[in-house]
Amino acid sequence: MTETVSGPRGGAKGRSATKGLKIGRIFTTPGVHPYDEVTWERRDVLQQNWKTGETVFQQSGVEFPDFWSVNASTIVTTKYFRGAVGTEQREWSLKQLIDRVVKTYRRAGEEYNYFASPAAAETFEHELTWMLLHQVFSFNSPVWFNVGTPSPQQVSACFILATDDSMDSILNWYREEGLIFKGGSGAGVNLSRIRSSRELLSSGGTASGPVSFMRGADASAGTIKSGGATRRAAKMVILDVDHPDIEEFIETKAREEDKIRALRDAGFDMDLGGKDIVSVQYQNANNSVRVSDEFMRAYEDGNAFGLRARATGEVLDKVDAKELFRKIALAAWGCADPGIQYDDTINDWHTTPETGRITASNPCSEYMHLDNSSCNLASLNLLKFLRDDDTFDTDKFAKAVELIITAMDISICFADFPTEAIGETTRAYRQLGIGYANLGALLMATGHGYDSEGGRAMAAAITSLMNGTAYKRSAELAAIVGPYDGYARNAEPHKRVMRKHAAANDAIQPVETLDETVLDAASKAWAAALETGEKYGWRNAQASVLAPTGTIGLMMDCDTTGIEPDLALVKFKKLVGGGSMQIVNNTVPRALRRMGYQEEQVEAIVEYISEHGHVVDAPGLKQEHYEVFDCAMGQRSIRPMGHVKMMAAVQPFISGAISKTVNMPETATVEEVEEIYYQGWKLGLKALAIYRDNCKVGQPLSDARAKKASSSESSAAEKEVVVEYRPDRKRLPKSRPSRTTSFTVGGAEGYMTAGSYPDDGLGEVFLKLGKQGSTLAGVMDAFSIAISIALQYGVPLETFVQKFTNLRFEPAGMTDDPDVRMSQSIMDYIFRRLALDYLSFEQRSALGIYSADERQRQLETGSYEPVVESVPEDTGDASSLKQSQVDETPAAAAKPAPTQAHTSTELLEAITGTTADAPLCFTCGTKMRPAGSCFVCEGCGSTSGCS
Repeated sequence: MTETVSGPRGGAKGRSATKGLKIGRIFTTPGVHPYDEVTWERRDVLQQNWKTGETVFQQSGVEFPDFWSVNASTIVTTKYFRGAVGTEQREWSLKQLIDRVVKTYRRAGEEYNYFASPAAAETFEHELTWMLLHQVFSFNSPVWFNVGTPSPQQVSACFILATDDSMDSILNWYREEGLIFKGGSGAGVNLSRIRSSRELLSSGGTASGPVSFMRGADASAGTIKSGGATRRAAKMVILDVDHPDIEEFIETKAREEDKIRALRDAGFDMDLGGKDIVSVQYQNANNSVRVSDEFMRAYEDGNAFGLRARATGEVLDKVDAKELFRKIALAAWGCADPGIQYDDTINDWHTTPETGRITASNPCSEYMHLDNSSCNLASLNLLKFLRDDDTFDTDKFAKAVELIITAMDISICFADFPTEAIGETTRAYRQLGIGYANLGALLMATGHGYDSEGGRAMAAAITSLMNGTAYKRSAELAAIVGPYDGYARNAEPHKRVMRKHAAANDAIQPVETLDETVLDAASKAWAAALETGEKYGWRNAQASVLAPTGTIGLMMDCDTTGIEPDLALVKFKKLVGGGSMQIVNNTVPRALRRMGYQEEQVEAIVEYISEHGHVVDAPGLKQEHYEVFDCAMGQRSIRPMGHVKMMAAVQPFISGAISKTVNMPETATVEEVEEIYYQGWKLGLKALAIYRDNCKVGQPLSDARAKKASSSESSAAEKEVVVEYRPDRKRLPKSRPSRTTSFTVGGAEGYMTAGSYPDDGLGEVFLKLGKQGSTLAGVMDAFSIAISIALQYGVPLETFVQKFTNLRFEPAGMTDDPDVRMSQSIMDYIFRRLALDYLSFEQRSALGIYSADERQRQLETGSYEPVVESVPEDTGDASSLKQSQVDETPAAAAKPAPTQAHTSTELLEAITGTTADAPLCFTCGTKMRPAGSCFVCEGCGSTSGCS
């Protein structure tokens, strides 16, 4: 817990501390460091592109707690560890990463007089360390990239730029946007100040209009899109609905989508990432139309709406509001752009209107504030606050929010910014964006349907508690180090917005005891926030947003990102030491137990889900409980309006907005899109975007039925001559070199004879195991023939090594081979031995396979990286289901994942027979999953635009 010590106000660096925060312990134990409470283990991180087989990253011997998943440790190692791989400067332990960040925050907190005593500072450090170590929360990616390194200490992920109606300003926009992209972040801008193509220049010529300048910015973003450590460039372009060029803006990307279709039909490679897609314009930005209440009322009434000149404000033209709104919906139906932002709603919740209006947002639409500003984010893992008795720990949640908000505010004291203007605004208004992940998992675990009154009430209560507590702590910080610089001129509107939040909290209707308890705590938090803020003001102009939590959500091992529901009921899970499993989400059995199902029923339902991927007709499951297990994808996917209503439930308790795309089926109509956009305004949202399955040419088909229909159409068409390419079999010569190896695995003896081509490439394998004529001997003969023929048809040995090493079955255990001391099965041993005999060192090292001599050389000289055998034996069991890996999931929930699946999205495709409408990851080649208004790759943590 925390409290303040009274004293004179001040916050200047170096003043004598006469007051500060007293910080009590929440999670930690006095005298025990958080690192000493967990078991640490060493792992090897290998990241490959599954499509090409290329190794894109490798680091051996990294150190993580034993309860961190392989995915989380891989993402942290590849994305956040600093220093060149293979050098002494390279980070190799999670301890180093957390210390680098947390100790920097502590030093800054002490330097700027946030703490009442050194003991309070130490407690602050330990509490933050414990929460990060136990995946209770995470800062946004730029913090992990930059804090505590020689690089500029950039902590913000979200930026808003500004551009005026002058060439200097427009060119400066290009430059500033490029600098932000180079750092791996994104920015948004409103171009409505730029004169339209219907207006005259001072020289007498006609203006180009904002859409023409978008071309140059789009090309710049496409060129710099690989900058940064974790994601491609992301940008948002916004135009007001009363701009004379609004129709051209609305149709910009829709026309380009028509061009893509035409070029594809002409034979050009127009897939996402294809070599010809770069010729298409405007593809690097999200576009949004900023609509006013005036326009929406004209739409409701069927009236005309005036488009106004930028320079004079005169009405240049009048358009039918219904027709214009239909054009917005039609374009979004056709290519997912533009999204929509509700200007008057946004500015009605604006805390600093005396400084300026809110005109734009960041690329994912969750951060909305002043021009030339930024916001740093952090997100809590909600499932960490669910007790064993399925009640929400409101006390620990509130105390965690207080600590995190404190740390986020401290970061602004030492942070660097990409431009001077952004730095000045951010330091003056100190915008923060605390949020959360795992809402969908929390609701399911507590027996709430995502699209239900109970689910919405629970989400609203938690969000209100988070925001109320954040503003309470912001007011307490104002008492210690002063309010934000712009508070004095904005005191009344800021207080007005605080009262609006509190009033919205009072309007929540609890459905059951669980959310009633959370709501009671939220009401107390808002009362304290108003009382303290009335006296001291607030330290921060904004406190909360709901971001996508793509990469950091995976870092925290969250099942769901941001405000999203579960993607599916089954997920793909990598195991320590190699291998993968198909596991039913752990929240499913927990939800079933909470709803009163017996253990035998739970196991039967979970086994059914594992086979079918949904709950329809699951044995013993009541139909009224189906809604609890509705997901974003699958047979019982959540209806589009269910997503909109969830956003509406939590929006009144967010300072900024919500990053979320409402997914719609391919069969959705333009009228349905129009209704979604209209209801977004009626329900009080600040921004909304939709995505209709298969509306993008560069995306795969979303449903197997669509494939069948396409196949039927093509068969009915005129038959064409098809040229079929087949691989040639390269047979071995009559006389060829061979090598025979005797081996023992777990007491079982056998022989392997490997024959090779004269140029030394492996061409055949014969295995002898068991008595001649036995079933085992026959199976091994057939297996040998299959492998030999495949090798002669050109299947690389590396492929077999990847697939067959780490398979576990009896006999397993000790071998008599000094190069492979332990083996998990006969197959594991055979293909490790073949790799050692026939693959180059580079090929083997990419697979983590080394000889005894190489391992010894590494120990003596350090010239080779640590190897698999240096990992503790209990972590090398590729398919063992350790308690820390599958938690309490019944045995029926876990089984080997299909070989074609490398992420949960691909696993869902394999189970349901449908194809997910998501892009492929540029780094590892796997299907990505939705995360807010962008996508995140479960395999490597890369995102399509947001952190």
